[in-house]
Amino acid sequence: MGACLGVCSLLSCASCLCGSAPCLLCACCPSARNSTVSRLLFTFFLFLGTLVSIIMIIPGVEKELYKLPGFCEGSGSLLGVQSHVNCDSFLGHKAVYRMGFALAAFFFLFAVLMLFVRSSKDPRAAVQNGFWFFKFLALIGITVGAFYIPDGSFTSVWFYFGVVGSFLFILIQLILLIDFAHSWSQVWLRNADESNAKGWYAALCVVTFIFYATSIAAVVLLYVYYTKADGCTENKTLISLNLIFCVIVSVVSILPKIQDAQPHSGLLQASLITLYTMFITWSALANVPNRACNPTLLVRNSNSNSTSVAAGQLTTWWDAPSIVGLVIFILCTLFISIRSSDNAQVNKLMLTEESTADAGHGDAALESGPHRAYDNEQDGVSYNYTFFHLCLVLASLYIMMTLTNWYRPDESFQTMTSPWTAVWVKISSSWAGLLLYLWTLVAPLVLPDRDFS
Repeated sequence: MGACLGVCSLLSCASCLCGSAPCLLCACCPSARNSTVSRLLFTFFLFLGTLVSIIMIIPGVEKELYKLPGFCEGSGSLLGVQSHVNCDSFLGHKAVYRMGFALAAFFFLFAVLMLFVRSSKDPRAAVQNGFWFFKFLALIGITVGAFYIPDGSFTSVWFYFGVVGSFLFILIQLILLIDFAHSWSQVWLRNADESNAKGWYAALCVVTFIFYATSIAAVVLLYVYYTKADGCTENKTLISLNLIFCVIVSVVSILPKIQDAQPHSGLLQASLITLYTMFITWSALANVPNRACNPTLLVRNSNSNSTSVAAGQLTTWWDAPSIVGLVIFILCTLFISIRSSDNAQVNKLMLTEESTADAGHGDAALESGPHRAYDNEQDGVSYNYTFFHLCLVLASLYIMMTLTNWYRPDESFQTMTSPWTAVWVKISSSWAGLLLYLWTLVAPLVLPDRDFS
Protein backbone atom coordinates (compact mmCIF):
# COMPACT_ATOMS: atom_id res chain seq x y z
CA MET A 1 0.00 0.00 0.00
CA GLY A 2 2.82 2.38 0.92
CA ALA A 3 4.60 1.60 -2.33
CA CYS A 4 1.44 2.43 -4.29
CA LEU A 5 1.10 5.77 -2.50
CA GLY A 6 4.76 6.51 -3.22
CA VAL A 7 4.31 5.78 -6.91
CA CYS A 8 1.22 8.01 -7.01
CA SER A 9 3.18 10.81 -5.37
CA LEU A 10 5.97 10.49 -7.92
CA LEU A 11 3.45 10.50 -10.75
CA SER A 12 1.91 13.70 -9.34
CA CYS A 13 5.32 15.36 -9.26
CA ALA A 14 6.02 14.16 -12.81
CA SER A 15 2.72 15.57 -14.04
CA CYS A 16 3.59 18.89 -12.41
CA LEU A 17 7.09 19.08 -13.90
CA CYS A 18 6.35 17.63 -17.32
CA GLY A 19 2.68 18.51 -17.82
CA SER A 20 0.06 21.12 -17.06
CA ALA A 21 -1.53 19.47 -14.01
CA PRO A 22 -1.78 21.51 -10.78
CA CYS A 23 1.24 21.00 -8.58
CA LEU A 24 1.07 19.16 -5.27
CA LEU A 25 2.58 21.36 -2.59
CA CYS A 26 4.51 20.22 0.45
CA ALA A 27 2.53 19.48 3.60
CA CYS A 28 3.85 22.56 5.40
CA CYS A 29 2.58 24.87 2.63
CA PRO A 30 -1.04 25.97 2.35
CA SER A 31 -2.99 25.55 -0.85
CA ALA A 32 -1.99 28.37 -3.16
CA ARG A 33 -3.27 30.03 -6.30
CA ASN A 34 -1.86 28.69 -9.53
CA SER A 35 -1.07 32.25 -10.60
CA THR A 36 1.08 32.84 -7.52
CA VAL A 37 2.93 29.53 -7.79
CA SER A 38 3.74 30.16 -11.46
CA ARG A 39 5.11 33.64 -10.75
CA LEU A 40 7.25 32.30 -7.92
CA LEU A 41 8.68 29.53 -10.09
CA PHE A 42 9.57 31.95 -12.89
CA THR A 43 11.16 34.19 -10.26
CA PHE A 44 13.10 31.16 -9.01
CA PHE A 45 14.51 30.74 -12.54
CA LEU A 46 15.62 34.38 -12.43
CA PHE A 47 17.24 33.96 -9.01
CA LEU A 48 18.95 30.76 -10.17
CA GLY A 49 20.45 32.61 -13.12
CA THR A 50 21.52 35.41 -10.79
CA LEU A 51 23.22 32.92 -8.47
CA VAL A 52 25.09 31.37 -11.39
CA SER A 53 26.22 34.86 -12.50
CA ILE A 54 27.47 35.66 -8.99
CA ILE A 55 29.43 32.41 -8.85
CA MET A 56 30.94 33.11 -12.27
CA ILE A 57 32.12 36.56 -11.28
CA ILE A 58 33.63 35.77 -7.86
CA PRO A 59 37.42 36.14 -8.19
CA GLY A 60 38.07 33.19 -5.87
CA VAL A 61 36.31 30.84 -8.26
CA GLU A 62 38.43 32.04 -11.15
CA LYS A 63 41.62 31.55 -9.13
CA GLU A 64 40.68 28.04 -8.03
CA LEU A 65 39.79 26.92 -11.56
CA TYR A 66 43.20 27.96 -12.81
CA LYS A 67 44.77 25.92 -10.02
CA LEU A 68 43.22 22.72 -11.40
CA PRO A 69 45.79 21.10 -13.70
CA GLY A 70 44.53 20.43 -17.17
CA PHE A 71 41.18 22.20 -16.61
CA CYS A 72 41.81 25.62 -18.16
CA GLU A 73 44.09 26.69 -20.95
CA GLY A 74 47.36 27.88 -19.42
CA SER A 75 46.80 26.14 -16.07
CA GLY A 76 49.31 23.35 -16.61
CA SER A 77 48.93 19.82 -17.91
CA LEU A 78 47.36 16.74 -16.40
CA LEU A 79 49.14 13.45 -17.22
CA GLY A 80 50.82 15.22 -20.08
CA VAL A 81 47.54 16.43 -21.53
CA GLN A 82 47.20 20.20 -21.98
CA SER A 83 43.68 21.63 -21.81
CA HIS A 84 42.48 23.91 -24.60
CA VAL A 85 39.44 25.21 -22.71
CA ASN A 86 39.47 28.98 -22.39
CA CYS A 87 37.97 29.57 -18.94
CA ASP A 88 37.64 33.28 -19.68
CA SER A 89 34.64 32.43 -21.86
CA PHE A 90 32.52 31.26 -18.94
CA LEU A 91 33.89 33.41 -16.13
CA GLY A 92 33.97 37.07 -15.23
CA HIS A 93 31.97 39.90 -16.75
CA LYS A 94 31.74 38.16 -20.10
CA ALA A 95 29.81 35.32 -18.47
CA VAL A 96 27.48 37.76 -16.68
CA TYR A 97 26.61 39.41 -20.01
CA ARG A 98 25.91 36.01 -21.58
CA MET A 99 23.81 34.89 -18.63
CA GLY A 100 21.89 38.18 -18.68
CA PHE A 101 21.21 37.74 -22.39
CA ALA A 102 20.00 34.17 -21.84
CA LEU A 103 17.60 35.16 -19.05
CA ALA A 104 16.27 38.15 -20.98
CA ALA A 105 15.78 36.03 -24.12
CA PHE A 106 14.00 33.29 -22.13
CA PHE A 107 11.51 35.67 -20.51
CA PHE A 108 11.03 37.68 -23.71
CA LEU A 109 10.14 34.46 -25.51
CA PHE A 110 7.39 33.82 -22.96
CA ALA A 111 6.26 37.45 -23.14
CA VAL A 112 5.62 37.04 -26.85
CA LEU A 113 4.11 33.57 -26.46
CA MET A 114 1.63 34.75 -23.80
CA LEU A 115 0.25 37.75 -25.70
CA PHE A 116 -3.51 38.23 -25.22
CA VAL A 117 -4.05 35.25 -22.89
CA ARG A 118 -7.34 36.05 -21.16
CA SER A 119 -8.00 33.00 -18.96
CA SER A 120 -6.67 29.57 -18.09
CA LYS A 121 -8.99 28.14 -20.76
CA ASP A 122 -6.51 29.38 -23.36
CA PRO A 123 -4.19 26.44 -24.26
CA ARG A 124 -1.17 28.72 -23.79
CA ALA A 125 -2.06 29.17 -20.11
CA ALA A 126 -1.14 25.51 -19.60
CA VAL A 127 2.36 26.36 -20.87
CA GLN A 128 2.52 29.32 -18.46
CA ASN A 129 1.48 27.27 -15.43
CA GLY A 130 3.08 23.90 -16.17
CA PHE A 131 5.79 22.00 -18.07
CA TRP A 132 8.44 23.32 -15.68
CA PHE A 133 10.98 20.63 -16.48
CA PHE A 134 10.89 21.50 -20.17
CA LYS A 135 11.11 25.22 -19.36
CA PHE A 136 14.22 24.52 -17.33
CA LEU A 137 15.72 22.59 -20.24
CA ALA A 138 14.86 25.48 -22.57
CA LEU A 139 16.62 27.93 -20.26
CA ILE A 140 19.71 25.72 -20.15
CA GLY A 141 19.70 25.46 -23.95
CA ILE A 142 19.44 29.24 -24.41
CA THR A 143 22.20 29.76 -21.85
CA VAL A 144 24.55 27.34 -23.61
CA GLY A 145 23.82 29.04 -26.93
CA ALA A 146 24.49 32.48 -25.44
CA PHE A 147 28.06 31.50 -24.57
CA TYR A 148 28.76 30.92 -28.28
CA ILE A 149 27.91 34.53 -29.17
CA PRO A 150 31.12 36.19 -30.43
CA ASP A 151 32.31 39.33 -28.68
CA GLY A 152 32.64 42.17 -31.17
CA SER A 153 29.65 44.49 -31.43
CA PHE A 154 27.50 42.31 -29.13
CA THR A 155 29.27 43.77 -26.09
CA SER A 156 28.60 47.45 -26.79
CA VAL A 157 25.07 46.88 -28.12
CA TRP A 158 24.02 44.71 -25.18
CA PHE A 159 25.48 47.25 -22.73
CA TYR A 160 23.01 49.88 -23.96
CA PHE A 161 20.17 47.34 -23.85
CA GLY A 162 21.14 46.82 -20.22
CA VAL A 163 21.20 50.56 -19.53
CA VAL A 164 17.70 51.14 -20.95
CA GLY A 165 16.25 48.06 -19.27
CA SER A 166 17.78 48.98 -15.92
CA PHE A 167 16.37 52.50 -16.15
CA LEU A 168 12.86 51.09 -16.62
CA PHE A 169 13.30 48.55 -13.83
CA ILE A 170 14.38 51.29 -11.41
CA LEU A 171 11.08 53.04 -12.17
CA ILE A 172 9.21 49.79 -11.50
CA GLN A 173 11.06 49.49 -8.20
CA LEU A 174 9.96 52.98 -7.26
CA ILE A 175 6.31 52.24 -8.14
CA LEU A 176 6.44 49.17 -5.91
CA LEU A 177 8.10 51.22 -3.17
CA ILE A 178 5.36 53.88 -3.34
CA ASP A 179 2.69 51.19 -3.16
CA PHE A 180 4.43 49.44 -0.25
CA ALA A 181 4.74 52.67 1.72
CA HIS A 182 1.09 53.55 0.98
CA SER A 183 -0.13 50.16 2.18
CA TRP A 184 2.13 50.32 5.22
CA SER A 185 0.79 53.72 6.28
CA GLN A 186 -2.80 52.66 5.55
CA VAL A 187 -2.57 49.54 7.71
CA TRP A 188 -0.98 51.31 10.68
CA LEU A 189 -3.45 54.21 10.55
CA ARG A 190 -6.35 51.75 10.33
CA ASN A 191 -5.00 49.87 13.35
CA ALA A 192 -4.68 53.14 15.24
CA ASP A 193 -8.29 54.08 14.45
CA GLU A 194 -9.70 50.68 15.35
CA SER A 195 -7.80 50.20 18.59
CA ASN A 196 -7.70 53.85 19.70
CA ALA A 197 -4.06 53.24 20.60
CA LYS A 198 -1.56 56.05 20.17
CA GLY A 199 1.24 53.52 19.88
CA TRP A 200 0.58 53.11 16.16
CA TYR A 201 0.94 56.85 15.61
CA ALA A 202 4.14 56.81 17.65
CA ALA A 203 5.47 53.92 15.54
CA LEU A 204 4.72 55.88 12.35
CA CYS A 205 6.59 58.89 13.71
CA VAL A 206 9.58 56.79 14.80
CA VAL A 207 9.91 54.99 11.47
CA THR A 208 9.51 58.25 9.54
CA PHE A 209 12.17 59.88 11.73
CA ILE A 210 14.57 56.96 11.14
CA PHE A 211 14.12 57.19 7.38
CA TYR A 212 14.71 60.94 7.30
CA ALA A 213 17.65 60.71 9.72
CA THR A 214 19.26 58.04 7.55
CA SER A 215 18.67 60.16 4.45
CA ILE A 216 20.26 63.21 6.06
CA ALA A 217 23.24 61.13 7.18
CA ALA A 218 23.55 59.81 3.63
CA VAL A 219 23.57 63.35 2.21
CA VAL A 220 26.31 64.38 4.64
CA LEU A 221 28.42 61.35 3.77
CA LEU A 222 27.96 61.97 0.05
CA TYR A 223 29.20 65.53 0.47
CA VAL A 224 32.15 64.34 2.56
CA TYR A 225 33.36 61.47 0.36
CA TYR A 226 32.23 62.44 -3.14
CA THR A 227 32.97 66.17 -3.23
CA LYS A 228 35.94 68.44 -2.65
CA ALA A 229 36.09 72.09 -1.70
CA ASP A 230 37.86 73.08 -4.91
CA GLY A 231 36.25 70.71 -7.40
CA CYS A 232 33.72 67.95 -8.14
CA THR A 233 31.14 70.49 -9.28
CA GLU A 234 28.99 67.83 -10.96
CA ASN A 235 28.76 65.78 -7.79
CA LYS A 236 27.84 68.80 -5.69
CA THR A 237 25.14 69.75 -8.17
CA LEU A 238 23.59 66.29 -8.34
CA ILE A 239 23.52 65.83 -4.56
CA SER A 240 22.06 69.30 -4.01
CA LEU A 241 19.39 68.91 -6.69
CA ASN A 242 18.16 65.59 -5.34
CA LEU A 243 18.15 66.99 -1.81
CA ILE A 244 16.03 69.96 -2.93
CA PHE A 245 13.64 67.72 -4.88
CA CYS A 246 13.18 65.45 -1.87
CA VAL A 247 12.40 68.43 0.34
CA ILE A 248 9.81 69.61 -2.20
CA VAL A 249 7.96 66.28 -2.40
CA SER A 250 8.03 65.98 1.39
CA VAL A 251 6.44 69.40 1.81
CA VAL A 252 3.85 68.69 -0.90
CA SER A 253 2.87 65.40 0.77
CA ILE A 254 1.62 67.20 3.90
CA LEU A 255 -0.13 70.16 2.28
CA PRO A 256 -3.74 70.51 3.52
CA LYS A 257 -5.28 70.00 0.06
CA ILE A 258 -3.22 66.87 -0.50
CA GLN A 259 -4.25 65.54 2.91
CA ASP A 260 -7.91 66.23 2.17
CA ALA A 261 -7.74 64.38 -1.14
CA GLN A 262 -5.57 61.53 0.21
CA PRO A 263 -5.92 61.10 3.98
CA HIS A 264 -3.43 58.20 4.04
CA SER A 265 -0.71 60.16 2.26
CA GLY A 266 1.98 61.59 4.48
CA LEU A 267 5.59 61.75 5.49
CA LEU A 268 6.07 57.98 5.80
CA GLN A 269 5.81 57.56 2.04
CA ALA A 270 7.85 60.70 1.40
CA SER A 271 10.59 59.60 3.81
CA LEU A 272 10.89 56.19 2.16
CA ILE A 273 11.03 57.76 -1.31
CA THR A 274 13.67 60.21 -0.04
CA LEU A 275 15.79 57.37 1.32
CA TYR A 276 15.53 55.46 -1.96
CA THR A 277 16.46 58.61 -3.91
CA MET A 278 19.56 59.02 -1.76
CA PHE A 279 20.50 55.42 -2.52
CA ILE A 280 20.13 56.03 -6.26
CA THR A 281 22.25 59.20 -5.89
CA TRP A 282 24.94 57.23 -4.07
CA SER A 283 24.84 54.54 -6.73
CA ALA A 284 25.18 57.17 -9.46
CA LEU A 285 28.13 58.90 -7.80
CA ALA A 286 29.86 55.52 -7.45
CA ASN A 287 30.02 55.47 -11.27
CA VAL A 288 31.61 58.90 -11.71
CA PRO A 289 34.77 58.13 -13.74
CA ASN A 290 36.89 60.72 -11.89
CA ARG A 291 38.85 59.06 -9.09
CA ALA A 292 39.46 62.41 -7.37
CA CYS A 293 35.69 62.76 -6.93
CA ASN A 294 34.91 59.06 -6.54
CA PRO A 295 37.02 57.20 -3.96
CA THR A 296 35.01 54.00 -4.56
CA LEU A 297 35.86 53.83 -8.27
CA LEU A 298 36.96 50.30 -9.11
CA VAL A 299 39.82 49.62 -11.50
CA ARG A 300 39.79 46.60 -13.76
CA ASN A 301 42.62 46.08 -16.18
CA SER A 302 41.59 42.69 -17.50
CA ASN A 303 38.83 40.16 -17.49
CA SER A 304 40.14 37.43 -15.25
CA ASN A 305 42.75 36.21 -17.74
CA SER A 306 45.06 33.42 -16.85
CA THR A 307 48.06 35.68 -16.33
CA SER A 308 46.44 37.95 -13.76
CA VAL A 309 44.74 35.09 -11.97
CA ALA A 310 47.84 32.98 -11.83
CA ALA A 311 49.73 35.91 -10.36
CA GLY A 312 47.02 36.43 -7.79
CA GLN A 313 46.26 39.95 -8.98
CA LEU A 314 42.54 39.98 -8.24
CA THR A 315 40.71 43.27 -8.42
CA THR A 316 37.72 44.30 -6.36
CA TRP A 317 34.72 42.86 -8.16
CA TRP A 318 31.74 44.53 -6.49
CA ASP A 319 31.04 47.80 -4.74
CA ALA A 320 28.67 48.56 -1.85
CA PRO A 321 25.90 50.19 -3.95
CA SER A 322 25.72 47.03 -6.05
CA ILE A 323 25.25 44.88 -2.95
CA VAL A 324 22.42 47.10 -1.71
CA GLY A 325 20.97 47.11 -5.23
CA LEU A 326 20.98 43.31 -5.28
CA VAL A 327 19.02 43.18 -2.01
CA ILE A 328 16.44 45.68 -3.31
CA PHE A 329 16.22 43.72 -6.56
CA ILE A 330 15.41 40.48 -4.70
CA LEU A 331 12.76 42.14 -2.52
CA CYS A 332 11.07 43.93 -5.42
CA THR A 333 11.05 40.84 -7.62
CA LEU A 334 9.44 38.78 -4.86
CA PHE A 335 6.96 41.63 -4.32
CA ILE A 336 5.94 41.44 -7.98
CA SER A 337 5.49 37.68 -7.70
CA ILE A 338 3.39 37.26 -4.57
CA ARG A 339 1.33 40.38 -4.12
CA SER A 340 -1.28 42.51 -5.82
CA SER A 341 -1.69 46.08 -4.69
CA ASP A 342 -4.51 47.44 -2.56
CA ASN A 343 -4.41 50.51 -4.76
CA ALA A 344 -6.54 50.25 -7.92
CA GLN A 345 -4.34 52.66 -9.88
CA VAL A 346 -1.19 50.68 -9.08
CA ASN A 347 -2.93 47.47 -10.11
CA LYS A 348 -3.90 49.05 -13.41
CA LEU A 349 -0.39 50.37 -13.94
CA MET A 350 1.23 47.01 -13.10
CA LEU A 351 -1.58 45.04 -14.83
CA THR A 352 -2.24 42.84 -11.78
CA GLU A 353 -5.99 42.99 -11.30
CA GLU A 354 -7.13 40.09 -9.16
CA SER A 355 -9.88 37.84 -10.53
CA THR A 356 -13.21 38.13 -8.73
CA ALA A 357 -13.72 34.41 -9.06
CA ASP A 358 -10.70 33.72 -6.91
CA ALA A 359 -12.48 33.56 -3.56
CA GLY A 360 -14.73 30.65 -4.41
CA HIS A 361 -11.90 28.59 -5.83
CA GLY A 362 -9.78 29.39 -2.76
CA ASP A 363 -12.43 28.11 -0.34
CA ALA A 364 -12.82 24.94 -2.33
CA ALA A 365 -9.09 24.34 -2.34
CA LEU A 366 -8.80 24.87 1.40
CA GLU A 367 -11.56 22.36 2.06
CA SER A 368 -9.89 19.68 -0.06
CA GLY A 369 -7.33 17.35 1.45
CA PRO A 370 -4.14 17.64 -0.64
CA HIS A 371 -2.19 20.88 -0.71
CA ARG A 372 -2.45 21.92 -4.35
CA ALA A 373 -1.85 24.91 -6.55
CA TYR A 374 -5.47 25.41 -7.60
CA ASP A 375 -6.58 27.15 -10.80
CA ASN A 376 -7.95 30.60 -9.97
CA GLU A 377 -7.96 31.96 -13.52
CA GLN A 378 -10.77 30.09 -15.26
CA ASP A 379 -12.85 33.28 -15.56
CA GLY A 380 -9.93 35.61 -16.18
CA VAL A 381 -6.20 35.90 -15.53
CA SER A 382 -5.19 37.56 -12.28
CA TYR A 383 -2.19 39.27 -13.87
CA ASN A 384 -1.04 40.09 -17.37
CA TYR A 385 1.27 37.25 -18.38
CA THR A 386 3.12 39.28 -21.00
CA PHE A 387 3.70 42.26 -18.71
CA PHE A 388 4.98 40.00 -15.93
CA HIS A 389 7.53 38.42 -18.26
CA LEU A 390 8.58 41.84 -19.55
CA CYS A 391 9.20 42.86 -15.93
CA LEU A 392 11.47 39.81 -15.59
CA VAL A 393 13.25 40.81 -18.82
CA LEU A 394 13.98 44.22 -17.29
CA ALA A 395 14.98 42.56 -14.01
CA SER A 396 17.45 40.35 -15.92
CA LEU A 397 19.02 43.41 -17.52
CA TYR A 398 19.11 45.26 -14.20
CA ILE A 399 20.87 42.43 -12.37
CA MET A 400 23.35 42.13 -15.27
CA MET A 401 24.24 45.81 -14.92
CA THR A 402 24.31 45.60 -11.12
CA LEU A 403 26.69 42.63 -11.04
CA THR A 404 29.05 44.45 -13.42
CA ASN A 405 28.70 47.74 -11.47
CA TRP A 406 27.34 49.40 -14.65
CA TYR A 407 30.87 49.39 -16.05
CA ARG A 408 31.20 49.37 -19.84
CA PRO A 409 33.47 46.68 -21.29
CA ASP A 410 35.41 46.96 -24.50
CA GLU A 411 34.70 44.56 -27.35
CA SER A 412 37.04 41.88 -25.99
CA PHE A 413 36.24 42.44 -22.28
CA GLN A 414 39.89 43.30 -21.61
CA THR A 415 39.05 46.58 -19.86
CA MET A 416 36.04 47.76 -17.87
CA THR A 417 35.41 51.50 -17.54
CA SER A 418 32.80 53.46 -15.64
CA PRO A 419 31.03 55.78 -18.11
CA TRP A 420 29.10 58.98 -17.48
CA THR A 421 26.20 57.23 -19.21
CA ALA A 422 25.58 55.15 -16.08
CA VAL A 423 25.67 58.26 -13.89
CA TRP A 424 23.09 60.16 -15.93
CA VAL A 425 20.81 57.16 -16.37
CA LYS A 426 20.66 56.60 -12.61
CA ILE A 427 20.18 60.29 -11.82
CA SER A 428 17.49 60.71 -14.47
CA SER A 429 15.69 57.63 -13.11
CA SER A 430 15.68 59.21 -9.64
CA TRP A 431 14.20 62.41 -11.11
CA ALA A 432 11.59 60.45 -13.05
CA GLY A 433 10.74 58.54 -9.88
CA LEU A 434 10.29 61.72 -7.83
CA LEU A 435 8.15 63.19 -10.60
CA LEU A 436 6.03 60.03 -10.60
CA TYR A 437 5.58 60.21 -6.84
CA LEU A 438 4.67 63.90 -7.08
CA TRP A 439 2.04 63.01 -9.67
CA THR A 440 0.48 60.43 -7.34
CA LEU A 441 0.10 63.25 -4.80
CA VAL A 442 -1.44 65.89 -7.04
CA ALA A 443 -3.39 63.64 -9.42
CA PRO A 444 -6.60 63.65 -7.30
CA LEU A 445 -6.55 67.47 -7.41
CA VAL A 446 -5.80 67.71 -11.13
CA LEU A 447 -8.30 64.98 -12.08
CA PRO A 448 -11.01 65.16 -9.39
CA ASP A 449 -13.45 62.99 -11.34
CA ARG A 450 -11.08 60.00 -11.38
CA ASP A 451 -10.99 57.38 -8.62
CA PHE A 452 -7.45 57.21 -7.16
CA SER A 453 -8.26 55.11 -4.14
